[in-house]
Amino acid sequence: MEATVAPSAIVLSEDNYEEWSVWVKTYLVAHDLWDIVETGGDLPEPSQPESKDLRKKNAQALHAIHISCGLDAFSLIKNVTTAKDAWDTLLTAKQQQNSSRYQGFLYDTGFGSDTSNFNEYKPFFKAVEEGRWEAAQESLKMHPDAIRARIPYSGRTALHIATDAGHPHIVEQLVHLMPEEYLEIRGDDGMTALAAAANKGFTRMAKCMVWKNKRILSIGDASNRIPLVLAYRMGHLNMARYLYCVTPREDLMPETGPNGATIVSECFIEKKYDIAWALIQRFPRLAISRDHYDITPLYALSGVPSAFLSGMQLRFWQRWIYDCIKIQPAPLAANDIYMNVGNMENNEGNRRDFRSGICHILLKNLLRILGISHLRKMKLIHKRSSEFLVHMCKTIEHLDRSEMQTAGVNKAIFQAVERGISEFITHILMTKPELLRSTNEKNRSIFHVAVEYRQEKIYNLIHGLRTKDVFATHVDTSNNNMLHMAAMLSPFEQLNGITGAALKMQRELQWFKEVERIVPSQYREKLNHTDCKRPRDLFTIHHKKLVEEGEKWMKDTARSCSVVGALIVTIMFAAAFTVPGGNNQDSGIPIFIDDKIFSLFIISDAISLFSSTTASLMFLEIMTSRYAEEDFLKSLPTKMLIGLFSLFLSIATMMLAFCAALLIMLKGKPWTVFPVISLASVPVSLFVCMKFPLFVEIFNNTYRSRSRVFNRDVKPWL
Repeated sequence: MEATVAPSAIVLSEDNYEEWSVWVKTYLVAHDLWDIVETGGDLPEPSQPESKDLRKKNAQALHAIHISCGLDAFSLIKNVTTAKDAWDTLLTAKQQQNSSRYQGFLYDTGFGSDTSNFNEYKPFFKAVEEGRWEAAQESLKMHPDAIRARIPYSGRTALHIATDAGHPHIVEQLVHLMPEEYLEIRGDDGMTALAAAANKGFTRMAKCMVWKNKRILSIGDASNRIPLVLAYRMGHLNMARYLYCVTPREDLMPETGPNGATIVSECFIEKKYDIAWALIQRFPRLAISRDHYDITPLYALSGVPSAFLSGMQLRFWQRWIYDCIKIQPAPLAANDIYMNVGNMENNEGNRRDFRSGICHILLKNLLRILGISHLRKMKLIHKRSSEFLVHMCKTIEHLDRSEMQTAGVNKAIFQAVERGISEFITHILMTKPELLRSTNEKNRSIFHVAVEYRQEKIYNLIHGLRTKDVFATHVDTSNNNMLHMAAMLSPFEQLNGITGAALKMQRELQWFKEVERIVPSQYREKLNHTDCKRPRDLFTIHHKKLVEEGEKWMKDTARSCSVVGALIVTIMFAAAFTVPGGNNQDSGIPIFIDDKIFSLFIISDAISLFSSTTASLMFLEIMTSRYAEEDFLKSLPTKMLIGLFSLFLSIATMMLAFCAALLIMLKGKPWTVFPVISLASVPVSLFVCMKFPLFVEIFNNTYRSRSRVFNRDVKPWL
């Protein structure tokens, strides 16, 4: 037997003997070597017939035990000649934790628990930490054992210290001086020096260590995460790429542990796809394998909305630019590590022509202002995530029911529904249509959960189904149908993005009305088991507080705006009878009545007066409304729209009337008039900045909700 890889995924330490012994025993039983450990004693003489086979089996078993121990444990059994004695020695060391032999095993210093001996090595450790190799070398000549000594209470060696301090020249010297087994020493945190280097991204140090001992690539930390996983998790891409090239592929297989699955899971959060793509191409079952957090990459992908377009909120101009961007990445290959999300620029035709000069600078600044580079990077991320999803769907396509349950496919689907990732749902369901009827632990369907979490992009998919009536009549364990789900209050994160309690109440009503359209009339009167309420009654109970908050928000907004409107009415009414230039004393007719600018003044004054009066009346109507639930759907928002528009018009025309009056009174002095007129645009601009976004939001939510939120014109897709 050629044993090149340790039979145990963990190295024996002072606190993991039970786990280690199970791993090694299973390995020995599988290779028909356990009997030599369990019953073996003195080996037969070489002259006896059975001697050769027994000695060979003993050597194989002993070798398996040796390579599954680090230097500390190996020092206890290095002079033992039989596998049985080696096994018994380690068991005895475990049972006698307070003995001097076990203390040596624990600290790997050879000085037991006597920390006074360690004081002799402090100058050496201090010199290493400060990067003074000459001083460290002198101290090492006096105390050669210091190179393998471990600091009490942390268990770290000088190599750990040099790595953490970032001294590559000292790391190289220490690695050169120490035997390769010393590189396998782990601190109390379970990390080897290579793991520490991977965690910090010190590639030069890692290359030096790996060149000395490649076995350390397979030694994990306290959570059994190998150095490659640590580097990838911390975002050190250069380190991760190097470690990926030298790490044994067996350590990344789904059959040997969670390391490969962890890398694939992390890639969706960190948006670093290259190594993960190469891995999942090589080992497709990583998509449904458990990682260090006991989830699968499929589940991890279903929880990252930003990895897909449906999880992003883009303005109309951003969406237009996004759609115009063309992504032509390099062909995907299992053995290529080709993508760096931090350097996603495509090699487009004329790009090199702008490498220098003013044109390149102007173009770069223009792209930054428009956000094109950001949108391009976003689109490439979405494309890569979709490619992962397609590849994962091919993996789950042939799974049976029990395998899908083990892989957590159902949980991934419902997490994607909760996060509103419509691409995930459509890809999965088109791959395995039978998953359309999946339910969660409360027997709620995909569309029940979509309504519960107010994910309109998922809910709209129901209009593309031939069997949507099945879901419209489905009830959960509490006899709740989809309309009961719509009657419950939305999650906080969904309402948090809407301005004002009144508009939040409006969105809740829109959801209820939209779901009510597809639920049969008899189901609208069904009582649930939890509250014994119909959907409409349940809606009133859950939204009582929101109605009160919406009323308060509406009245406060109307009250503040009505004060401005009333003030403008007073001013413009008085201005109509105190015209600029005065009146003719004989006829009472304004002196500048034939001046065109005077006509502009009168018209602006009249419009401002009428519009401010309209605004005041609308705000008064809002403050005296009955505030029934249904009023929040259209009545109150429409009144608020009219009031805001009228108020804006009154302010704009008031400023126009003021400017016209100045032009009449200060003719021939443009140096005085024009600066003052320019300042008149300030209050108008301020009002637009403060209230125009609210006006647009109310208008869109009231009159464009169907096109912006609910889309009933979905093409049949399943």
